[in-house]
Amino acid sequence: MLELLFAGGWLMIPILACSIVATAIVIERGWVLRRSRIMPPALVGQIWDWHRTNQLSDARIEDIRRGSPLGRLLAAGLINRRHSREIMKEAIEETGRQVVAELERFLNTLATIASVAPLLGLLGTVLGMIDVFGAIMDVGVGDAALLAGGISKALITTAAGLSVAIPALMFHRFLDNRVAHLALEMEEHALRLVEIMKGERAATEGMA
Repeated sequence: MLELLFAGGWLMIPILACSIVATAIVIERGWVLRRSRIMPPALVGQIWDWHRTNQLSDARIEDIRRGSPLGRLLAAGLINRRHSREIMKEAIEETGRQVVAELERFLNTLATIASVAPLLGLLGTVLGMIDVFGAIMDVGVGDAALLAGGISKALITTAAGLSVAIPALMFHRFLDNRVAHLALEMEEHALRLVEIMKGERAATEGMA
């Protein structure tokens, strides 16, 4: 492995750095985007019970807001529960945009790595081929082993760049889709709570 790293030249350093950063982002986002952390089970039902028994205090709403991303959406609506349905929905949608932006944190960086890594590899190959043609000018084409070795080294960076870019692209698509699905579910739960509190939906139906 170290031999390949050295053989690829100095451009292997940024490619390796891209690999490390991409791995860190995938691990961090995989941990943060756990469903149990984003959407605690039975949270909507618990809020409805507190509301029904007049135990939904400002302190509890603040605890809900700090507890999870879904809690932030629900708390935005609960703070405005004495206002109209439209105001509650507007507050939820505004908070939802902020929550989704936080869930998408670092995903643009991952997408950038997926785009840049193969270009770095290609640049390394181009520079390596320039060296190969320089060697041809010096010693001619009689030494096939020298030319083959030079071309092999030139292609190492392309292989390394693709090895970083392909997993980065796959994980970016996976995590991006996960954020989209979680955002839709959170919005559904929040609007469901609004409908229940405004009497537009039966509580038993909303808690299902």
